[in-house]
Amino acid sequence: MSTESLNRTSNVNTINSEVVETSSTQTLRPTRIPSFNTKRANMDVLKQRLFEEKKKEKNIRKLILSSVIISIGALTILTY
Repeated sequence: MSTESLNRTSNVNTINSEVVETSSTQTLRPTRIPSFNTKRANMDVLKQRLFEEKKKEKNIRKLILSSVIISIGALTILTY
């Protein structure tokens, strides 16, 4: 299964420092920058994709197995 289509990353809020001047000292106060475009994966969608991919793989296996059985049967009939 290709995991490239399932890879999703979420943006982490970064912390910047803001210099705050008081009467006699300077301090660093952390400020949060909101991330509005976070990418999240819907688990139901991912499960559905995984189910569809497994279904396709199962159908391919059935097709290969049935073609092998039919080929063996045809060769058996042709040899007699």
